[in-house]
Amino acid sequence: MKSYEVNFDGLVGPTHNYGGLSYGNVASQSNSQQSSNPKEAALQGLAKMKALMDMGFQQGVLAPQERPDVAALRRLGFSGTDAQVIERAAKEAMPLLVASCSASSMWVANAATVSPSADTADGRVHFTAANLNCKYHRSIEHPTTSRVLGAMFANQQHFAHHAALPAVAQFGDEGAANHTRFCREYGEAGVEFFVFGRSAFDNRFPAPQKYPARQTLEASQAVARLHGLRDEGVVYAQQNPNVIDQGVFHNDVIAVGNGEVLFYHEDAFLETDKMLAELQGKLAKVGGNFQSVCVPRSAVSVDDAVRSYLFNSQLLSRPDGSMLLIVPQECQANERVWAYLQSLTSSGGMIREVKVFDLKQSMQNGGGPACLRLRVALNESELAAVNPGVIMTAPLYGSLTAWVEKHYRDRLSETDLADPQLLLECRTALDELTQILKLGAVYPFQIN
Repeated sequence: MKSYEVNFDGLVGPTHNYGGLSYGNVASQSNSQQSSNPKEAALQGLAKMKALMDMGFQQGVLAPQERPDVAALRRLGFSGTDAQVIERAAKEAMPLLVASCSASSMWVANAATVSPSADTADGRVHFTAANLNCKYHRSIEHPTTSRVLGAMFANQQHFAHHAALPAVAQFGDEGAANHTRFCREYGEAGVEFFVFGRSAFDNRFPAPQKYPARQTLEASQAVARLHGLRDEGVVYAQQNPNVIDQGVFHNDVIAVGNGEVLFYHEDAFLETDKMLAELQGKLAKVGGNFQSVCVPRSAVSVDDAVRSYLFNSQLLSRPDGSMLLIVPQECQANERVWAYLQSLTSSGGMIREVKVFDLKQSMQNGGGPACLRLRVALNESELAAVNPGVIMTAPLYGSLTAWVEKHYRDRLSETDLADPQLLLECRTALDELTQILKLGAVYPFQIN
């Protein structure tokens, strides 16, 4: 049976703004308080989805969340009508209003961890929504994320959904941003690669000193258990705490993998040789030929990697067996990074081509091509069981583009977040979106 890796890209929400909420994310902090362009952001993301679809890749879309999150503000003691809640929060606690308006759910690499049926004990595709408890503005996402994923992957014969892990520091889980899967073919058993920043209970593992390590070993192990993964099909590796302190807040900012290939920076991990040997050995047992591409620090510094988001790229398999790397425009603008990419594609290795996309609106808030997509490996039967409304087609692209043009503002500043009209605009847009994507009632305002 044929199998595919489907990229479900996050649709940028109507409240896309530069709140500077993510400590440890250099781009997010450096562009804090600038005015954003939600319309341009959403159209840039849709253009990438359409381009990959046109190249022959399976492409889907994942809906944004309702923002501002008035229910979250009510839990923090603000009361009255929805408009009064927003006005009071703006007056008394503007940082909380900004957090409740975050459109960070666009980065769906953090939405969940996904294990394909070829790896799991019960032969179903498993999803665990990420608790994202390191940052308040992201910790409020997982209930809606679970409902949206449940509406997209509803067939219980093929799909299993797990609630987010306990929302405590010991089980900090950032989803697929710290998870990669290696395999010979997407429908065959593979090796799932979990990267953690610290251990909650074992002090033998070093921790970063400046920025928080968001993913714990214990969270990764819990997800592997929930998904019914075999020990011989899992590898755990620790992210280098020194690179976390340089702004590498997720593994997908310093490494990306696909198929049998890991593309990573020399300084990405601790005990790199041991990790590579384990990956090679375990993948060989299921018929795979693991290959690694190491980018030396002499060619690309960690700082260059963070500023260009070289590794926050999409590594895609082409029919001829070679790979295509999807990178943001910032890679082309960085002289050292671009020189490295030119040498890489001309070297005769697995990565043969680089395509550049303008994702400036997302990049300025700290998310590149890899942040914007959740990868789901599906066989033909499973793909047929996915809600067809979320699979990208030319007509759907046209409908979503028209929807964005109709509902989105082209400028948003922090003061605009205090406008109660923004909530009404968002709800009107999302109500229409659920009809376009055939999701049913997934948002609190539709349910309550």
